Amino acid sequence: MKTYLVGGAVRDKLLGRTVRERDWVVVGATPEQMKSLGYRQVGRDFPVFLHPETHEEYALARTERKTAPGYRGFEVHAAPEVTLEEDLQRRDLTINALAEDENGEIIDYHGGLDDLDKRLLRHVSPAFAEDPVRILRVARFAARYAHLGFRVADETIGLMRRMVEDGEADALVPERIWQELEKALGERSPAVFFEVLRDCGALKVIFPEIDRLFGVPQPAKYHPEIDTGVHTLLVLGQAARLSDDPMLRFAALTHDLGKGTTPKEILPSHRGHEERGARLVTRLCTRLRAPKAWREMAVLVARYHTHVHRARELKPSTLLRTLESLDAFRRPERFADILLVCEADARGRTGLEQRPYPQRDYLLGAAGAAAAVAVAPLLDEGLRGQALAQALARRRIEALTAYRRHYEQHRPA
Repeated sequence: MKTYLVGGAVRDKLLGRTVRERDWVVVGATPEQMKSLGYRQVGRDFPVFLHPETHEEYALARTERKTAPGYRGFEVHAAPEVTLEEDLQRRDLTINALAEDENGEIIDYHGGLDDLDKRLLRHVSPAFAEDPVRILRVARFAARYAHLGFRVADETIGLMRRMVEDGEADALVPERIWQELEKALGERSPAVFFEVLRDCGALKVIFPEIDRLFGVPQPAKYHPEIDTGVHTLLVLGQAARLSDDPMLRFAALTHDLGKGTTPKEILPSHRGHEERGARLVTRLCTRLRAPKAWREMAVLVARYHTHVHRARELKPSTLLRTLESLDAFRRPERFADILLVCEADARGRTGLEQRPYPQRDYLLGAAGAAAAVAVAPLLDEGLRGQALAQALARRRIEALTAYRRHYEQHRPA
């Protein structure tokens, strides 16, 4: 019975990154032996055990055989005679197929050390093609390590492309797509995730709403990058710089989905894309079973980002309706997050990445001015129901009018 540290812990240790969790492979053991040593079995599909003290996962060495389409169609064989080399053979990437023995020696059967040096994400064997989730995983690893110079090997991109052509990506279920998407949005360079998926042809299968944005023109006057798909990934990159919250990054990613369905006869204008986008975001979130909070945030950004950009041009009455629609008074923290995403949108344009975004401070100030209108005096006047709501709206419009006047008089030149 021998135990080896494997996978991500070895990889990240060699890269000098913080190791957040450690996984182990046990060779030459049976489930009964593991239980007799105090390990608790937790695996359903194959034997995985929790260490009695550290609670880290220890999996018996295993092999897998493809038995049906999709990522669930595998038959797992775990037995004492399965070797470490056989276990590592079934892993996705060479840099994830490294092991470390009890003496700290690195065991590398598949060139993982060389690929670490070359900064390559390369598949271990043709068996990679048996699991479509690996398409998403490779794209996610590319997003995680892009800043270190990693790229997907040409032969791996080619294999992923063949998988898509063979219909493997069609077998991905919403829950698994969402799981990988959420993780990818939390990575250092989330836009790379979508670049890799597009490169192998999976984007149009898994996220068609995003794929159709590429090649759609926008007015060069406002968008020097012109291409809507390029703009979308620039916005996602800006959102990643402004916040590490994946939910905000998702809203940035989906803010312009409506431009993918703009009638060709009005291009490069995108009149009405906001409402079209809100409907598409809703459909996308429903299909992927996104959390409610994510859906609500993304829909609001899609529907109102143009209003936010034009905030200083809005009449006080329109501004109040916008603040109310964004629930700025009851949910000021979320309102601030929405403004951050809009700032990312404004900066996600070629050559305008450092451009100031005064709309954010303007709207935060406007919301504060309107929220400061006291309700108690109106109640003292005996106003209730609709009369109270109308009176409060009038007072808030007056407050916003005064705020706007003061802002214009004192804003920096």
